[in-house]
Amino acid sequence: MTALNDTPVETLSFEAARDELVRVVSELEQGAPTLEQSLALWERGESLAARCEEWLLGAKRRLEAARTAASDSAEPSAEDAS
Repeated sequence: MTALNDTPVETLSFEAARDELVRVVSELEQGAPTLEQSLALWERGESLAARCEEWLLGAKRRLEAARTAASDSAEPSAEDAS
């Protein structure tokens, strides 16, 4: 088992959090030597999953804002109708 990454989760990019989460899940599936190590992995995994969700929700908001802005600019204004 590798040591837990001590990088603060809130500073990780989506890709870094996702990659580490994959490693954590793999280690949990293999079975940690002690209950304490399993719990530490589980807690880190939960934090990483939450960070990934944060990034995805932020991306969704940005896409929705961009779509709204694009549809607003595509609608003809009252001046265009005359």
